[in-house]
Amino acid sequence: MKNHQLLVLLLLLGLPIFAQSEKSKSANTVFEIKNPDFKLSPETGMTKQHWKDAAMYLLKGAFGYIHSLNDPMKFPKQEGKSYPQDEGKVPTEKLEGLCRTLFVAAPLLKENPNLVINNIKVADYYRHQITQLTNPQSASYIVPRSKNGGPSQNLVEFGALSISLLTNPEVLWDPLTQEQKDALAKSMLSYGDGPTVDSNWKFFNIFVLSFFKQQGYAVNEKLLVEYLDKSLKDYRGNGWYNDSPAYDYYSMWAFQMYGMMWSEYFGKKNYPEYAAKFEANFADLNNNYPYLFSQNGEMIVWGRSMSYRVGAVIPFPLMGFQKDSSINYGWMRRIASGVIKQFFTHPDFMRDNVPTLGVYGPFEPAVQVYSCRGSVYWMGKIFFGLLVPDDSPFWTAKENNGAWESEFKKDKVYNKFQGVSEILITDYPNIGASEVRAWCHAKVKDDWQKFRSTENYNRLSYNSAFLWQADGENGEVAMNYVIKNKSDKWEAFRLYKFKKFEDGIYYRDVVLETDANVKFNLADIPLANGILRVDKNNSVTPISMRLGHYALPKLDGEIKTTVRKIKGYEVTIIDNGKYQLATIPLLGWDKSEVVQAKGLHPEANESSVINLSKNDVSQKDESKVYATLMLWKKSGEKWNNKELLAVKKIDFSPKENTVNVSLANGENKIVKY
Repeated sequence: MKNHQLLVLLLLLGLPIFAQSEKSKSANTVFEIKNPDFKLSPETGMTKQHWKDAAMYLLKGAFGYIHSLNDPMKFPKQEGKSYPQDEGKVPTEKLEGLCRTLFVAAPLLKENPNLVINNIKVADYYRHQITQLTNPQSASYIVPRSKNGGPSQNLVEFGALSISLLTNPEVLWDPLTQEQKDALAKSMLSYGDGPTVDSNWKFFNIFVLSFFKQQGYAVNEKLLVEYLDKSLKDYRGNGWYNDSPAYDYYSMWAFQMYGMMWSEYFGKKNYPEYAAKFEANFADLNNNYPYLFSQNGEMIVWGRSMSYRVGAVIPFPLMGFQKDSSINYGWMRRIASGVIKQFFTHPDFMRDNVPTLGVYGPFEPAVQVYSCRGSVYWMGKIFFGLLVPDDSPFWTAKENNGAWESEFKKDKVYNKFQGVSEILITDYPNIGASEVRAWCHAKVKDDWQKFRSTENYNRLSYNSAFLWQADGENGEVAMNYVIKNKSDKWEAFRLYKFKKFEDGIYYRDVVLETDANVKFNLADIPLANGILRVDKNNSVTPISMRLGHYALPKLDGEIKTTVRKIKGYEVTIIDNGKYQLATIPLLGWDKSEVVQAKGLHPEANESSVINLSKNDVSQKDESKVYATLMLWKKSGEKWNNKELLAVKKIDFSPKENTVNVSLANGENKIVKY
């Protein structure tokens, strides 16, 4: 009886403790920059120590799921399209969690091999888990590639593991037994010495082959050189590679990081000629890639794998391996630290102490089917920057805003055309925002993974201040056209063909995927406070269409709408307390309306967007030109009539197939389709 009473008492005492434990596991702390150094880093307050703190913040969250050396890096699945959808994918899910969290751990272990988190010796944990990959009795066992097996996610993760092994063999590799090393070599080389995907994946083979060659194993050097040659052939200039077929962040940060890391830790010694080529390509990004980020060091939401977030800025700290006086290291660190702050300090970044799949919080339209919850730790590559020595100018230079304070002037707009890649980077000093226009030409019917044909790529442009909004079934659209197709559904443009960038005008042609008779000439003219669109409808069939400005998320208060009339033009303005967006239809449009949406925006559940519409456009439509001003300002700033009506006169000349535009600032533009 006494034992029973004691058991009841212990249970009663234990329940609150258990509840607290569960609560603490689900509670998400927001990253704090403790003891900021505003003397060295006046913009962000972040130093190298704060980068280490950020790495520990990520790693502690992951190790909250580790209570013994046998526990896998497996995290709560996020509802939606991410994998695993069945038990067969769980081994790969565990492999991703292991190899990707190691990106965060490896640089920390380089400095502190005795690191302990959650009462677990971190180095012991990773060494144990790595050896279990070759143990058929282990739940973490990875089956070697069969003789005729193709490339797979296992290749990706073994390539990732090889990068960490290459940078920190003293802690992760050297303590293993020869038997363990040989088993890993056999399994990992089965993937590395094999087929790959013609994209940045070639580097995964390169890193596996390179690491084991460095460790004295016989490897397929002919294949290694072949993949090096093919990777270099992907280069398109100005720092951009082509990721077969897309251009996105991977075209810059993945290729450039891999090339630089490979050169620094292997290539310079073993293949100096190849290393020199990768480093020459890396040097090109200095005058281009920094301009893709906002004045506050924020990245644009654009392209696939946005869940990797801060990984996109790894090229900036890797500049620290160079000693190049032309590099503004203070600006590079300002951007990289700014992007870390952009995400790590956002209250929605973590859920279950693991970063979400999405943008800030979960955002299903930005998630790809190849991602599992542990995939997010691909962002951990940013912490390879910690391998850059303390005395590097990347860490010692005083933070500054670079071109935003030395080159850019208010009431101006700055375009950087990227040449062969056909990318246009635009910077807007008036609001400190950056913008990009780039490749998109993927059909839904051919896009089996359903991301290259979507809003991740098919917007007319992407802006750091105004995150892309997904399309709604009722025609809600932001920064694109939607056309009512033959199936009576709203279909977005996605099949773009770049034509030219000339006189500050970015030209593309576009055709509707489901109806080749619907086609437009597009002309984007960036202005100091927004964009002038002068688009020509060449369709040979009647259509109904809509065009959207960027969308605004609902933040602390309601989004306010104002409608003004200026010289016969209707001006619609929306204001969410942070930014204002204005739309002025100049030619062709019937109607302007503010459309509310739910569940379509990455920053808030509710959002608003200004949409223009034209119904049953006849093929006999005489104007054929649809001209639109899409403008912006920070909330609280006043508009004058000259700013809102930035165009004084616009004339279409059908015979010459040109549009003459007189701007209010005195400039003249001739749109030549």
